Amino acid sequence: MNKRKVFAPGCAMMLYKPELATKIHAMLNAEAGEMGVLSTCCKHDPGHTVPTEIINVCPGCDKRFSSSYANTTTLSLWELLAKSETFSFPDYGGREMTILDACPTREKPHIHEAIRTLIGKMNIRLVEPANTRTKSTCCGDSFYPQLAVPAVNDLMKKRAAEMPLDEVIVYCVSCIQSVAIGGKQPRYLPDLLMGLETVVRVQETDVWHRELDEYIEKH
Repeated sequence: MNKRKVFAPGCAMMLYKPELATKIHAMLNAEAGEMGVLSTCCKHDPGHTVPTEIINVCPGCDKRFSSSYANTTTLSLWELLAKSETFSFPDYGGREMTILDACPTREKPHIHEAIRTLIGKMNIRLVEPANTRTKSTCCGDSFYPQLAVPAVNDLMKKRAAEMPLDEVIVYCVSCIQSVAIGGKQPRYLPDLLMGLETVVRVQETDVWHRELDEYIEKH
């Protein structure tokens, strides 16, 4: 029996660029067939009563949905597009960028491979940092609120300083904030795929988390 499919843009993307979620949903309908949108936060049980595959863009969503709830499996957008023969990839003309792999994917090398396949298909020349893939170090954001904001920001600056180039590909919205606080230029992978510029909405760690917590509570 074929699994029901839904797209989960995740709370962070809906705060960051809800219009980007709409674009990705439309693209998925064309690539993988008509599907609904799951607005339930990954910290809450989606209550699936039939086998459901959640296509996601958030590393945290992928980790929680795949391990915590009944009738639920996940597929990242990266894995789906890496195998696509119809998606029109933008061409970045061999531009050099580096990458910060998200913490929840540290034990998921298949995610790292899929993302690098997409980067290659967009004609981006990737310059890997010393700590990457399964050995990637945290952007600093996960230390909030255990540490005070100035200490968290110092960790973000330390991680950003490890990046060999100014343009840093990220695939976690919180990493956008962290890389910007660290003084580098974040390039959010969904933005790159859609030919869009990455926007830094806020650069105050506590403000970002307050907005995120309020959104999560509502969804």
